[in-house]
Amino acid sequence: MKLHKPTLIITIISIILLGGCGVKEKYDDETVVKAKEATQSYIENNFKDIESIKLEEPYESPMGSMKVDGTVNEDAEFSISLNKDFTVGSLSLDEGFPELKDECIEKSCE
Repeated sequence: MKLHKPTLIITIISIILLGGCGVKEKYDDETVVKAKEATQSYIENNFKDIESIKLEEPYESPMGSMKVDGTVNEDAEFSISLNKDFTVGSLSLDEGFPELKDECIEKSCE
């Protein structure tokens, strides 16, 4: 059976796209613990009025960094991107997230 060029191209593109779906980096237990500790510490040290923090499992973002999603005070969501040394690369905060501590506005509090 001979495939026509358009059919072959569509098939190859489909295989490439579907091959990447569902592939998530699984981190070992030690890495997961370090990522969660770094995330919790950063949130507690930099933001006011943190009563509770719920963290999801770390995962690899499409750009390759480690990400941890979570919720503070049971309603404000966030997503944090960690560098390889577990420092914060970026942070995305939901509306209603607690404010930064005054001493952490100009420079991150570690």
